[in-house]
Amino acid sequence: MELIAPRHPREIREEIRRGKWTAPTAGLAPGYVQANLVILPEADAYDFLLFCQRNPRPCPLIEVTDPGSPEPAGVAPGADLRTDLPKYRVYRDGRLEAEVTEIAAYWRDDLVSFLLGCSFTFERALLDAGVPLRHIAEGKNVAMWRTSLACRPAGRFHGPMVVSMRPIPAPLVPRAVTVTARYPMAHGAPVHIGDPAAIGIRDVTRPEWGDPLPILPGEAPVFWACGVTPQAVALEAKPPLVITHSPGHMFITDLPDHALAVL
Repeated sequence: MELIAPRHPREIREEIRRGKWTAPTAGLAPGYVQANLVILPEADAYDFLLFCQRNPRPCPLIEVTDPGSPEPAGVAPGADLRTDLPKYRVYRDGRLEAEVTEIAAYWRDDLVSFLLGCSFTFERALLDAGVPLRHIAEGKNVAMWRTSLACRPAGRFHGPMVVSMRPIPAPLVPRAVTVTARYPMAHGAPVHIGDPAAIGIRDVTRPEWGDPLPILPGEAPVFWACGVTPQAVALEAKPPLVITHSPGHMFITDLPDHALAVL
């Protein structure tokens, strides 16, 4: 699918809303913050807010909507979280029920939406720093896995941290760490570098979400906390309803990426 060279996230969201773009959003809208989405009934919203506060690496919180409102007015006025992501996932009682391109049919007046920082936000900074990203160059979704790293529980929410992996040329790993550490609201510095087994990943060639990307000679696997963590938590904690983005299919905000950077 080809997106007609939009100049602003509003134009990209309009293309998404019209069904013109249903692919992953990595590399799309460079210079703007992308976000993970979690939607829950108001009855579960406080516990999830507490879960985010206790687990800021995988769940850096950048926006919470009022109950029943699909508009993330603080980061994208006029946007509609029911239609403006390429794909969504609907979980009920710990089971994946559906993957859809809009969620109007699922919307309720008690739903609260959470937008969490995403590592796609710091990818432009990595590229600008001369760190190559092969999943973007090859048009692939970033690879993601559950790990043996447990999140700190909050109320009914508990489960493992999910990570994304990017193979980085070994001499450039320190640069990648330094660049991404400037974006704590987009997962920040890596949580692990090197041996995948040390964080419970048995086969780095078989991601649980996203596309496989082989680690080439001279590269090191570098792992960042990932906003798919709430989806792994939904499978473990089994709340009655959770709606999320489909992994890699993010919400594009109007915030410039430097808004999440620290000097």
